[in-house]
Amino acid sequence: MAKQNSFSLKFDTDWQYAPAPESTDHVEIKDRYDLFIGGKFVKPSSNKYFKTINPATEEPIAEIAEANEKDVDSAVKAARKAFPKWSSLAAKERGKYIYRIARLIQERAREFSVIESIDGGKPIRESRDIDIPLAAAHFFYYAGWADKLEYAFPNRKVEPLGVAGQIIPWNFPLLMAAWKIAPALACGNCVVLKPAETTSLTALKLAELIQDAGLPEGVVNIVTGAGKTGAAIVNHKDVDKIAFTGSTEVGKMIQKAVAGTGKKTTLELGGKAANIIFEDAPIDQAVEGIINGIFFNQGHVCCAGSRLFIQESIKEEVEQKLKARLETLIVGDPLDKNTDVGAINSKEQLDSIEKYLKIGKAEGLESFQANVTVPKKGYFCKPTLFFNVAQSSRLAQEEIFGPILAIQSFRTVDEVIEKANNTPYGLSAGVWSDKGSKAFNLSSQLKAGVIWANTFNKFDPTSPFGGYKESGHGREGGMHGLEAYLKIS
Repeated sequence: MAKQNSFSLKFDTDWQYAPAPESTDHVEIKDRYDLFIGGKFVKPSSNKYFKTINPATEEPIAEIAEANEKDVDSAVKAARKAFPKWSSLAAKERGKYIYRIARLIQERAREFSVIESIDGGKPIRESRDIDIPLAAAHFFYYAGWADKLEYAFPNRKVEPLGVAGQIIPWNFPLLMAAWKIAPALACGNCVVLKPAETTSLTALKLAELIQDAGLPEGVVNIVTGAGKTGAAIVNHKDVDKIAFTGSTEVGKMIQKAVAGTGKKTTLELGGKAANIIFEDAPIDQAVEGIINGIFFNQGHVCCAGSRLFIQESIKEEVEQKLKARLETLIVGDPLDKNTDVGAINSKEQLDSIEKYLKIGKAEGLESFQANVTVPKKGYFCKPTLFFNVAQSSRLAQEEIFGPILAIQSFRTVDEVIEKANNTPYGLSAGVWSDKGSKAFNLSSQLKAGVIWANTFNKFDPTSPFGGYKESGHGREGGMHGLEAYLKIS
């Protein structure tokens, strides 16, 4: 048979799905949210509030309190006051509290998933099926570790650090809160958490849940605000540990700020992951993995497979199948269960993504965008492919954090390893091949903290996650995630 027919794949895109909006009747969002300090919601000392915006409609959702240094100090003092009693509580009792939080998240999963999609713009299918179940799973997992620390670190003395300052990003708000809070509590620490200013609602809803769980006052404190609030946590002299997930630029600032202070740090920063597909790979499975790797959560993923390396012998076939698959993606209302790609998180992030679209055009790169209709209102971006991207291209070197895939080709294993490692980042990578030996070979040579084989963007609370180089240091998740919150001797 003529080979060209094997990759002239076209999907029928004439059909239209009927709208399938998720119900919001069960969701309760207040008009205004205060700070959560010492087990109570308290007004910010400055009496300042800012609006959180629905990125799909550009309409305000609620007003969020803006914490200043005085408020952060109050939160740290509340955490310090609660620490002696919490850390000395029988470990199995701590585990019960954490387990109760996990069960309450499960019980209110529908409400959490809708709020996550309204506030952040991600498709309801992702919030419902990934973010919220994984958040609960992390609390369940670390509830089990609370009374087993001596097994995690045999023949060693373990003690909690004290007060942990935790700063989380806007791409996975509740899940990142779970990643931070659950291991800290299991180890006997108290917490001051700052969610991202554009996506604070699920963290504040979690504060309500923590009240319902009966967690002792001051064990978890949640202060909202922007960069100044985060800086106040980082610079506070009575904080023992900083855990940060966000940009490499801010991570470097934090590292400088805590140098010489004795504070422990965990930094999970940016990424520019290589997704490598070999000629012996299961092509159709790989295409689905590539789509998931870059367009999941609109590309707002630090470990997104934003650089695709295709072996030359299958380059044309894979590119044609990617184009065809892009045409089937539905971009639109995050609350519609048909939606594949939701809204970009904010106007600022959309402007940044559009800047890179212009850069690709200025560099003379061939591009392809899905022929989809996007809503006229809201922050939306069509999924985009760029072909024959050079190693020196800014699209191949800089983290875009959006639905843009930079495609390159390679001939040999040595070549693709060199290209994949030629980046300041080292967070994740993916390998697609039918040969297990090839996958193991690459996993030992790729300089990345997490490497997936014949899949992508798979997370589990039992598995550690973190990066190398400018992607940060330390690990979250798994038994490794406990070490970051303990003094071990």
